[in-house]
Amino acid sequence: MPDKTLWIGFVAAVLLCGCALQDDVYTLDHRLSTLERRNMELEKQNRELLKVNQDMLRAKENISSRVDGLDQTRRDDELALRGQYAGLAAQMQRQQEASQMLSGRLEEVEYLLKQKLGRFEENQVKNRQRMDRMATDTAAVQKRLDSIDQYLNLEGAKAQKPKTPVSSSAAAPRPASDQALYLEAKKSFDAGNLEAARNGFEKLITGYPTSPQADNAQFWIGETYYREKWYEKAILEYQKVIEKYPYGNKIPAALLKQGLAFLNIGETNNARLVLKELVAKHPSTNESKIAKQKLESL
Repeated sequence: MPDKTLWIGFVAAVLLCGCALQDDVYTLDHRLSTLERRNMELEKQNRELLKVNQDMLRAKENISSRVDGLDQTRRDDELALRGQYAGLAAQMQRQQEASQMLSGRLEEVEYLLKQKLGRFEENQVKNRQRMDRMATDTAAVQKRLDSIDQYLNLEGAKAQKPKTPVSSSAAAPRPASDQALYLEAKKSFDAGNLEAARNGFEKLITGYPTSPQADNAQFWIGETYYREKWYEKAILEYQKVIEKYPYGNKIPAALLKQGLAFLNIGETNNARLVLKELVAKHPSTNESKIAKQKLESL
């Protein structure tokens, strides 16, 4: 009986323990379910957080790439601007060098012009002085010639005493015409009798100042001195052709021979000026062609 009681007690205890274990199992299962739900919620939150984190990373990468692109664009712009600045600086440097070169050339040209003008003015002064001396010498010579002519005329008048009176029409020789004087003087020139030619041409100019042959006569007077190599005097006589007969046909010839006379006395600058004037004012004449050839050889 006691064993049965013990057994019943043991069974009851086991049953009681079984009930307790079953409650614990239910409790544990409920806790596990709760933990699983929480775990699932946490995983869901983790996934959402991971997605948010990935979105943030992508946004960061986009922003970083945009910033890098902006930096690259800015660097490219800076490089382009630096290149343009360098090009402009080089261009300005070249322009400054060219300006300095031109300035130097202008100064050199100005210096040379001043020198040439100074020499030209000096030569002009010398020429004026030389011409003044020539004019003085010529006046003195003319005065002596006039005195000699007067003396010879007086002596001739004393030596020739007419025995019978003659009429005025028979005593006064008939004056020669301008054409006859010109032909006679030119004949003397061609024969080399320069003094007689010069006197004949001077008589023509004095007796017939408006003659069509007056400018030719004046030119041939200059030619007589040129042949005698009295170039200074020839220059003065050629100048009379240019000044007194500006519309005559001997102007080109007078300019040409005047330029050659200047060359013969070593006045190259004056010769060049006269020959250039001839080429400029009378380009279609034979004298102009000769002047061009002469200028090229100077």
